[in-house]
Amino acid sequence: MKRTLLLLIMALLFAGCASSSRHLRRGNYDAAIERSVRKLLRNPGNHDEILVLERAYLLANEENSERIRFLTREGNIRNTPEILHLYNLKKNRQTLVRRVLPLQLPDRVVNFPYVDYDEEIIMAQRGAAGYYYEQAHQLMELDEKEAYRRAYYKLLMVMEYSADYKDANQLAIDARQKGISRVFVNVDNKTHLKMAPDFLRRLLTVDPRGIEDEWLEFYYEDLDETIPFDYYLIINLASVVVSPDQTSENDQVFKKTIEDGFEYVLDERGNVMKDSLGNDIRIKRYKDITATVIETQQHKSVSIDGHLELISEQPRRLLMREPLTAYTVFEHSSARAVGDLNALDEETREKIGVELLPFPSDAEMIFMTAEPLRMAIREAMIKNKSLIR
Repeated sequence: MKRTLLLLIMALLFAGCASSSRHLRRGNYDAAIERSVRKLLRNPGNHDEILVLERAYLLANEENSERIRFLTREGNIRNTPEILHLYNLKKNRQTLVRRVLPLQLPDRVVNFPYVDYDEEIIMAQRGAAGYYYEQAHQLMELDEKEAYRRAYYKLLMVMEYSADYKDANQLAIDARQKGISRVFVNVDNKTHLKMAPDFLRRLLTVDPRGIEDEWLEFYYEDLDETIPFDYYLIINLASVVVSPDQTSENDQVFKKTIEDGFEYVLDERGNVMKDSLGNDIRIKRYKDITATVIETQQHKSVSIDGHLELISEQPRRLLMREPLTAYTVFEHSSARAVGDLNALDEETREKIGVELLPFPSDAEMIFMTAEPLRMAIREAMIKNKSLIR
């Protein structure tokens, strides 16, 4: 086992030492360069690594230059992002290698002439900006939400390569505005009750987390005719059922035997008997006590039912109809006792201290149901979010 572990460690060490040359043989020139530079920073006199670095550097640059010549001769604007990438590779490679140059071999000095790539990079950046600008234009001409979104990201690329390229900034603003899907959310009260404005507003204060995203916005205020809404989300309230105030009582009798003083033990002649020490003999006296606990249960409930509808504007059609239900219960327990309270246990005594509460009004019960109804609305919105494009 130890021999196997030792061989494995030696193999790993050998692989680490030979990694740069292995990368070179496989054509992974930049990987070979990176490893060689790392080793030469520690040991500038490592001749094997100097040779690997020299070979990999020349081959990598030759490969990039050939590809740049081909793409340039092809004359297609779509090639400019790749040309830019290749020039950046050459510049970054040069910067990396200059950290260890010059390098000394027994018979010569290894050094590479400095090349200024900035002009080529700037030209390629302008070309890449033009390429993405044209792509964005073509996408925006499709006049579709998804196309506007793709165009927006293309225009961000344009401004990354050239901050002041033509009207790219304004086009990005336009693409952003036209790519957003806007949803107007409204409550349609079809119940027999007139709902309080605060109740309706509370239904519309939906937590946007998990619902809104970069390309999706919800509006909950009064309908603004100037905003081009793509969807309408309608919260239809169909029915409200409030139960009457309900009270029920339950009686429970508690019994307990407790000490009630003592009495003397008498002999046959009626005299108090004595124990061996001459003390009067007496025994404890007990009595039974009772108490009746009347527990009162108060109950009232409200249920609100309806459905959620999602309607698209272009074209005008119903996309989804989701049922909505919310339920709220008021429950309260109180108790009173008749009789000797000493007959009660500790838990029951605590109940005695709880008094009746006034029943909430119907309006209060309905308002209490706003929160569970709002949560149901949020869940339905998350569930059907994928229908909004």
